[in-house]
Amino acid sequence: MSADVLAKVTEEDVQRFQEEGAVRLRDVFDPYWVDRVAAGVERNLAEPGPYAKFYTPQGNPGFFFGDYCNWSRFPELREFVLRSPAAAIAGRVMGSRQVRIFHDHLLVKEPGTIERTPWHHDQPYYCVDGVQVCSIWMPLDAVPRDTCIQYVAGSHRWGQWFMPRRFVDQRNYDYEPGAYPSVPDIDAEPEKYTVLSWDLEPGDCIVFHALTLHGAPGNLSLERRRRALSTRWLGDDVVYAKRPGATSPPFPELEGALQPGDPMDHELFPIAWRRSE
Repeated sequence: MSADVLAKVTEEDVQRFQEEGAVRLRDVFDPYWVDRVAAGVERNLAEPGPYAKFYTPQGNPGFFFGDYCNWSRFPELREFVLRSPAAAIAGRVMGSRQVRIFHDHLLVKEPGTIERTPWHHDQPYYCVDGVQVCSIWMPLDAVPRDTCIQYVAGSHRWGQWFMPRRFVDQRNYDYEPGAYPSVPDIDAEPEKYTVLSWDLEPGDCIVFHALTLHGAPGNLSLERRRRALSTRWLGDDVVYAKRPGATSPPFPELEGALQPGDPMDHELFPIAWRRSE
């Protein structure tokens, strides 16, 4: 199965990921995987985990929900992480010999949701260092460009990390003063940036680097849901790291188990794919 899917991931796709930091892949997940993930997502919505967040203020229209680290709680998501082509796709675009699951992140914007996802990039939130860190953003509903997640092309190559931001109020994390600068105001000077976004159908995905700046508009449609599962993947060069404040996910199990610079060899992050020699 993975070999058939990887044939759809071209050298041009890999180059685009490396140069622009995000690439859309068409029709790489068959209906079985879309349906399995959709079933897991509905279970997650019904049974939120300890890290669940409700980002829509009381009284506002719509419903913006986020949750993460649930792939081991729901068999549908566990099957997707360990058996779908996702890990192989991550390995292909990152050029990694093997791939570990880092975590999953569910993001749902129901019809009429006005809340934006703020501009940010992921790796400053994470307890990992390395170049081979990526996400696969998999929509379960048709996503028109005006609702799709947006990426600043090439921002993963700026050589600059920015302060993590809270989704609930878009304030910076309480990291040590001066740890990182704030994310630039992308919307204030759009002429300075090339912003990537696409129309997507179920079965498509976006693969993006953990340092690529991205954000997303609300879902102003009154009929169309926007459910997406983002799975995070680690390649060969990734090691454990400390940040100047709390990380997200927090992974308290790693305290004392790993030291900065250690490989991510822990039961929380099983190897999901190895390259065939």
